Amino acid sequence: MNAPTRPRVSVCIANYDGEALLPACIDSVLAQDTNEVVEILVHDDASRDRSIALLRERYPQVQVIASADNVGFCIGNNHMVVQARGEFVLLLNNDATLAPDAVRTLLDAAESLGTPAILTLPQYDWESGALVDRGCLLDPFCNPIPNLDPARDDVAYVIGACLWCPRGTWHALGGLPEWMESVAEDLYLCGLARLRGLSIHALRGSGYRHRQGATFGGNRADDGAGLRTSIKRRRLSERNKTRALIILTPTWLVWPLLALHLAALLSEGIALSALRRDATLLREVYLPAIATPFREWNVLRVRRDDVQATRTISVVRWFSAVRWQLRKVWMLARYGVPTVR
Repeated sequence: MNAPTRPRVSVCIANYDGEALLPACIDSVLAQDTNEVVEILVHDDASRDRSIALLRERYPQVQVIASADNVGFCIGNNHMVVQARGEFVLLLNNDATLAPDAVRTLLDAAESLGTPAILTLPQYDWESGALVDRGCLLDPFCNPIPNLDPARDDVAYVIGACLWCPRGTWHALGGLPEWMESVAEDLYLCGLARLRGLSIHALRGSGYRHRQGATFGGNRADDGAGLRTSIKRRRLSERNKTRALIILTPTWLVWPLLALHLAALLSEGIALSALRRDATLLREVYLPAIATPFREWNVLRVRRDDVQATRTISVVRWFSAVRWQLRKVWMLARYGVPTVR
């Protein structure tokens, strides 16, 4: 009823049990220093807390899409973008807040670039305020490597916690891949965009603060406490990165990389299970990921053929955002064996 008319930007916030997180997130959008009209959409994924009541009582200007079922991050965001009216959409996690000049900075950059691009802002840790990344690069096996280079703006992908995209481009790309459910869907969307020649760009100014892992069980690394994650996140992550590797990697190079990837997954699963004296990780995370190419081969082959048929960039350009390092080995050396819940 109180939604703005003719918005230029649509901020899309996926929410599940985020009653304690939503006020800071939404207030940061309402406080934007811009003359452009911004609409806010929230997809509530069948929350068990008072999220919907909070939204209706405190934020009547927010368009609420209340799902009767828990459908996941991809479907929730796709539903919001279908109903969005802005020229641009900004995916924003409910555990994140924007700097006051964020929307203005993103709009200025989008207009300056002159061609459709997926953008993000510098990500800062909620607690320490330290720079987490300016987008991400990848290792050869689709493991993310935070970009901390102050001079590098073109990256492999940007995380869905703060992802800016022209609405028309979003629809042309097909939105987030709903068959992935959650985790690595942003990697896939940006990879598809890169194959089609679009820029994935991390800006240098403004920023957003993020409670990393607050909405999905971990994925946060601390020098003191090590890496914390969850079984569900690890299962989805390893499965979806394997799918992305198969579908997105151009030319025949995908096959030796896939063979090395599967061998590395098996070795990692056995090693971590031995160190933990518990086979849960091997059984619930690594073996299902290793089985993915064989169980889903017919579907993955068709998706790969369809995606690669749209490729307009060279193999050299694709791998320009890949660092030839083993990210997981680096993480293990720095943080030790991860804590998995």
